[in-house]
Amino acid sequence: MPKIGITALVPPELIFACGGQPYDVNNVIPESKKYPKNKLCAWTAIWQEMLVKREIKIDSLIVVAGGDCHNALVDGQKAAMSGIPTHFFFYPFDGDHKYMESQLHSLCSFLGDIKHPEKFRQIKELKKAGQLIDKKRVNGKISAGEAFRILVSISDLMGDLDKFKRALDIKTPHLNAGIGVNRIALIGVPPIYHDFHDVAQSLDLQIVFDELPYEFVRHTGADLNEVAKDYCNYTFARPLDFRIGFLQKELEKRKVDGVIHYTQFACHHTLEDEILRQELDYPILTIQGDLPGKTPEQIKLRLEAFREMIARS
Repeated sequence: MPKIGITALVPPELIFACGGQPYDVNNVIPESKKYPKNKLCAWTAIWQEMLVKREIKIDSLIVVAGGDCHNALVDGQKAAMSGIPTHFFFYPFDGDHKYMESQLHSLCSFLGDIKHPEKFRQIKELKKAGQLIDKKRVNGKISAGEAFRILVSISDLMGDLDKFKRALDIKTPHLNAGIGVNRIALIGVPPIYHDFHDVAQSLDLQIVFDELPYEFVRHTGADLNEVAKDYCNYTFARPLDFRIGFLQKELEKRKVDGVIHYTQFACHHTLEDEILRQELDYPILTIQGDLPGKTPEQIKLRLEAFREMIARS
């Protein structure tokens, strides 16, 4: 089974259906101790270095060139120039599902065409189970950290559907996490700090919504046409007002008390912060991260101050 690296959200349904094993190169970054020599964004610079040095071993690479990450386009080209067979994948900014379908057909050709169409329905069922994990977290029946670790892994389903199915079988006591704590939405890209959700929960900030991982779990389809119609509404690849409209509905549904907007150093999404603050009617804390590791002490202090501000309001 060829190992297919992906730099951002690429429908894993299609990769599995074409007989490949998706591997999200971002998922190794928070636990790594890598400090890249040349970087803007540590996320893309680290996986680019690891790919070029063959510390991440893949058979080919799919770079999301039009979509949620602009830095990945350049760092993906650097990886491609090192000799890794690479395909550049584009999302439609206007949500045109016919364009999306054409991109999926092009990707199919790169991957060797669909060999296992049954994988579409199998993954659709697994994502339904993933959505239940999200609901358990909202209702305080599972910790934010446990839920996040599963939801973020849906980008590539751990490269193994059986392994992912076993990971869904979490047996934890009822936490009553929604009672007596502050319900927080985490928007933007996922934090580069591997313990961020656990730290927030220890400070009585219960994260009940992770914007980007929720995009991973909510998009699916039983065949290529359904996948095209669903994924063309991937919010990070659409205009900002489209994404904000979706966020407003989700935050109201989850009854959040405040919002943490995580931004990555040198990421273009940082420029969206001002607009998000204008449009989302919640207390908002903006945090900018840089290199992977544990949550820095100064960020912990800011989280504590944010909790106190919410309590006063």
